[in-house]
Amino acid sequence: MELTDLRGRIDEIDTQLAQLFKQRMDIARQVAEQKAKTGKQVLDPSRERQVLSRVSDLVGEDYESYARLLWNTLFDVSRSSQRRALAQDTPLKERITKALQDTPALFPKKAVVAVQGVEGAYSQQACDKLFALPSILYFNQFEGVFQAVEKGLCPYGILPIENSSAGSVTQVYDLMKKYNFHIVRSIKLKVDHALLTNPGATLSDIREVCSHSQGLNQCTRFLKEHPEIKITVMENTAAAARYVAESGRKDIAAISSLSCARLYGLTPILENFQDSDHNYTRFICIGKNLEIFPGSDKISLMLTLPHEPGSLHGLIARFAALGLNLTKLESRPIPGKDFQFMFYFDFSGSFQEEAVLDMVSTLCRDLPSCTFLGAYSEVF
Repeated sequence: MELTDLRGRIDEIDTQLAQLFKQRMDIARQVAEQKAKTGKQVLDPSRERQVLSRVSDLVGEDYESYARLLWNTLFDVSRSSQRRALAQDTPLKERITKALQDTPALFPKKAVVAVQGVEGAYSQQACDKLFALPSILYFNQFEGVFQAVEKGLCPYGILPIENSSAGSVTQVYDLMKKYNFHIVRSIKLKVDHALLTNPGATLSDIREVCSHSQGLNQCTRFLKEHPEIKITVMENTAAAARYVAESGRKDIAAISSLSCARLYGLTPILENFQDSDHNYTRFICIGKNLEIFPGSDKISLMLTLPHEPGSLHGLIARFAALGLNLTKLESRPIPGKDFQFMFYFDFSGSFQEEAVLDMVSTLCRDLPSCTFLGAYSEVF
């Protein structure tokens, strides 16, 4: 047969497959309705194993692995369709719907905002970009920001969550499990580090460099080139600059920002010396109340999964079935539970799509633990 004839035959088979696929999906929904009447779960692992075994025998050894892959995909999309068909209003769905209706059209310009660090910290710079007229309350630790928001001391708080060079701020992720909050906005801030000293000092004078661990991790090339320099970790980059200024020493420098140089009267002896020219830190703005401002197209969840094979794959398939792009997947160990993890998901999606709202609400209903963290937009 010629190539055109072979392709024509494939087209005929694809037409039959498409018709059979539709029939199968229709029947799968009917199965879901029957299960709902009897209180059975959508997922039936024993039934799926029987189908895979039968199909493997039908196609033979040469195509067995391909058939298993194809039918596992069929199972994933069938379950997604079944869950959507059976989606019911849940307390979370009602909360999200109410937030969509009640949240103001514009993000606030003025607010009391909790920030970790001191004046000049990158968190403060992110705060100034998000709010036109913020009243900032500073806290020594990230946990203080979470506590201030949860207790209602501040309606909003700013926290760094990841850096494009140094990775996730794991301390913030671990604290997320302890507090009640919602993400209402995020921002990516360009971070350019400078090496700040007291006036009159030179690079050859420096015997100690201090900064936050993230700042140090973003300047590893410089630190490796100067192994003689002692490294001191501090609570944030602005506190390091203030410490250098107050010390009056000529043998100590801070990895911080040019704004801190102006703020604390320091001299930059190196500028933009971080490892990457494209160095960005992502900050989240958290609030106690659930607010979903217009244009929110990013959704965050924190969840655990059954400790069994295929559970993560099955979850990701639910996103894939709706064409949703996962932009971040972070796992953190659960204290006291060996080799079990909490997963943090970011994905692109909008609750203006009913299917997305149904999926999130049913996820948080069906999983052992699932926390909806917020729907928000990200600015630069």
